[in-house]
Amino acid sequence: MALFKELVDLFITFFKIGIVTFGGGLTMLPLLERVLINEKNWVSMDEILIAQTTPGIIAVNVATFVGHKRAGTIGGIFATLGMITPSVIIITIIAKFISNFEQISWVQKAMKGINAAVAALLTYAVFNLCKKNLKSLWSVLQFFASFASIYFFHAHTVLVVLSAAFIGAVSFAVSKKFNSGEGIQK
Repeated sequence: MALFKELVDLFITFFKIGIVTFGGGLTMLPLLERVLINEKNWVSMDEILIAQTTPGIIAVNVATFVGHKRAGTIGGIFATLGMITPSVIIITIIAKFISNFEQISWVQKAMKGINAAVAALLTYAVFNLCKKNLKSLWSVLQFFASFASIYFFHAHTVLVVLSAAFIGAVSFAVSKKFNSGEGIQK
C-alpha cells in the first residue's frame, strides 16, 4: 500500500508540474526546484543538475531520476508518465478539434505572451544555474569559453559538452594529485 501511495504521489506531482509549464525543461527548473527540493524534499539541486546532464528532455530526465530514486524502476515510469501525460492530452485535444491552430489570431497572441513568459523563465533558470555553479575563476572561464565556442564559432554543443567534461576531469585529477602531494617534487 505504501508503494501504491508513493507511485500516485509521483504521478500527481509530475502531472501538476507538466500541466502548468511551457517552453521545455529549462523553464521548468524554477518549479522543479521549488516542488522537488523545497516542498517535497525529494532531491537536492546537485541531483537535479545530474539528471539534466543525461541525454534527452530535461523534464523527463528529472522525472525519471526522481521517480527511480523514490520507488525504483516503477517509480521512474510513474513519474515520467505524470510528466508527459499533460502534453499528450493537450496535443491530442488540439489535433482533434482545431485545424490550422497556428492560424487563429487569438492563438498567435497567446503564443506571443507565452513566449515572453518562457524567455523570462529561461533567463531566471540561466541566472540561477550560473549563480549556483560559477563559483571559481576557472568555472567562469570555462563558461565563457563554452558560450563563445557555440555562439561565435558555431561549435556543435555535443563537442562543447564533451570538451568541458574532459577539461573538468583533467582539472580534478591534476588538483587531486597536487593536493595529495604527489605533484610536488621534494
